[in-house]
Amino acid sequence: MKPLGCHNYFVYITTNKSKKVLYVGITNDLRRRLYEHKLDAYTTKSHFTGKYNAYFLVYWERFEYVEHAIAREKEIKKWRRAKKEALINSFNPEWRFLNDEI
Repeated sequence: MKPLGCHNYFVYITTNKSKKVLYVGITNDLRRRLYEHKLDAYTTKSHFTGKYNAYFLVYWERFEYVEHAIAREKEIKKWRRAKKEALINSFNPEWRFLNDEI
C-alpha cells in the first residue's frame, strides 16, 4: 500500500522500432504497461500497440493525481504528430528507447 499522497500516474508515448507510429497512453504502473504492450505485440496483436509493435518507450511524465494525468493524455492525443515529436525531442532528443530505464 502506498503512503497517502504518493500516487504515481504516468502519461507516456511509445513508438515502433522504425519510429513511424506514436501511441499515447496512461497508466499507474509504467513498467507493467510496457510489458503488456510488448506481450500483445508478440502474441495476439489485439490492441493498437500490439498490431503496430509500438512498445518502445520514448517519452513519459509522472503525475500525483489521476485527474491531471487524464487531462494531459487527452491534451497530447489531440495534437498533430509534429507537436508530439517536439515534445519527445525536448525530453529525449535522440529518441532512445527508455524501456530498460524504467
